[in-house]
Amino acid sequence: MKDIVEFLQQKGIIFKSLKEITPKELGSRKKVKLYLGVDLKGYYALVMVVEKKSRILRKEVEEFIALHEKLERYIDSKIKQKYIIIKAPLCSKARSLLEAEGWKVFEVKVKSSA
Repeated sequence: MKDIVEFLQQKGIIFKSLKEITPKELGSRKKVKLYLGVDLKGYYALVMVVEKKSRILRKEVEEFIALHEKLERYIDSKIKQKYIIIKAPLCSKARSLLEAEGWKVFEVKVKSSA
């Protein structure tokens, strides 16, 4: 979690609080990390971290958006900011769908061990 906080601070994103919510709590089996934060203005923000070896496709992005909606129902509040940190190759259509839905996409290049 510390590395995520530091990564977001480099991007100028600071939270008053940040807590991890497991996808299992939302009834999902997705292998993602979810963090619910409260920004300095008091609004909720979602930070999703996805780490995979294979490419992230549009179909999977739709599942991430559904997970965001489940989280809003779970906390019974709107989430104003949505950030996704992706440590995997990202399909261009998937990226454009995320951005159209109001997500801020951070693509982290993973060093391949060749």
